[in-house]
Amino acid sequence: MRRSKRPRSPEEEWVEDGYGSQRKEEAQTPKRPRRSSQADEAELQQTCPRKNHHGKTYERCRQITTRPHQAPQSKAREPGRGVDAWDRTKAMGTLIRTNHGKGGHIKPQTLAHSDSSHTHSVHTQQNVSHSSAHAHVQCTHSHTRSRRKSCGDDVEGHLVYDAGLLLNERYEVVSTLGEGAFGKVVECLDRNKSERVALKIVKNIERFREAAQSEIAVLGEINSLDDDHTFACVRMLDWFDHHGHICIVFELLGLSTFDYLRENDFLPFTVEHIRHMAFQIFRAVCFLHRNKVTHTDLKPENILFVRSDYDVEYNDRLKRDQRTLRSLDVKVVDFGNATFDRDHHPSLVSTRHYRAPEVILDLGWNQACDVWSLGCILMEYYLGLTLFQTHDSKEHLAMMERVLGPIPPSLLSKTRKRRYVDRERLDWDEHSYSGRYVRKHCKPLKQYMQSRSAEHQQLFELIGSMLEYDVCRRITMEEALWHPFFNPLRMVHCT
Repeated sequence: MRRSKRPRSPEEEWVEDGYGSQRKEEAQTPKRPRRSSQADEAELQQTCPRKNHHGKTYERCRQITTRPHQAPQSKAREPGRGVDAWDRTKAMGTLIRTNHGKGGHIKPQTLAHSDSSHTHSVHTQQNVSHSSAHAHVQCTHSHTRSRRKSCGDDVEGHLVYDAGLLLNERYEVVSTLGEGAFGKVVECLDRNKSERVALKIVKNIERFREAAQSEIAVLGEINSLDDDHTFACVRMLDWFDHHGHICIVFELLGLSTFDYLRENDFLPFTVEHIRHMAFQIFRAVCFLHRNKVTHTDLKPENILFVRSDYDVEYNDRLKRDQRTLRSLDVKVVDFGNATFDRDHHPSLVSTRHYRAPEVILDLGWNQACDVWSLGCILMEYYLGLTLFQTHDSKEHLAMMERVLGPIPPSLLSKTRKRRYVDRERLDWDEHSYSGRYVRKHCKPLKQYMQSRSAEHQQLFELIGSMLEYDVCRRITMEEALWHPFFNPLRMVHCT
């Protein structure tokens, strides 16, 4: 099974980041919650202290901010790291693009309250009295821009809808695609263009509306900078406000890479498949980084196949049928937590299992946290299971040490999470219940290799450089695109 189950001792129940009742809620789930769970969302959006450590505790040793039309300020590099990143960026041509002064913010739109008749028709069933239907219409029309909950909201702030509801006089709801703490994603028919789209309906709650406005700003920046669709970032087609619910319209994509793994019984991807997928993802994230945006929530659920249709073939070795994708094109989605370099950096970002050590240790973070997350994602594609399967921060750090070696004392000495440290070492008992769990479920990185072939070794060398504790030594996205693992694809894209 992919998800391991084990009982948790009472001592473990209250170890999570010191957030009291929130930790109790998470501890009550004996197995790992899915990454879109309310516990993780609450941890990120409700309990984390709003304190900006960005650029205070440490800064990225190399921050390349020059643009192609500008002369680089400096080409100084640390020894032994190969070709200068500026030269490599220049050589890659269209692989990297910068913001040439284009604004990415979209002006707010106002809601035309023309949906109310459709809302009325959906909610007024045969078994509903005329008086109750009339009251519903009155309540819908009385909703103003004061952002109060409409009568069409449930107790959690989700919009109550049925198939056939027409939004913004254009988008007809067909079915629900997914649900998260932010709201719901539905498939809609765009009546103006007679095509299917994905529509994200954000909860009618202030903090989620603010996050949605931030996401719109990032998506607008992406649209303006990548107008020829060069990079694998999801496209925003439209957005509007429906009675306090921010609705964002996207192109309709296929399954997420996690959902495909799950439906394929967690059979891992081949190295060749990983190469094709990773190259697209890396170029997309590199594009974001060059334009001073950090995604902060990269995970398999937020990487979607453009098309997820497949062929079924019989695997003689496994004695079972398995799926083979017809297309490996992917796109990065969910920019609700994306952060511009100039904006406030909350202390806690990323979903638990893809969270970088500097975030756990509260050392401040920058674009390097995306690189760590992608290293974890590549391992999950390779293994078919999560590399760091844990609920607890200290146990997470212990797993890192088991896989990658000891955390440098220089990092532990700077952390504000002193309960994790004892004499500049991780305060960890290897003989405890959790210690035995870590030893059983984790092993040194190179021992996960399933072959000693050149492509496997190149992949693990790349992953090892991404899962580097020190952000000054961690590979950048620009550097990763020039790794030998991508030589076959990079030559094709550059020609």
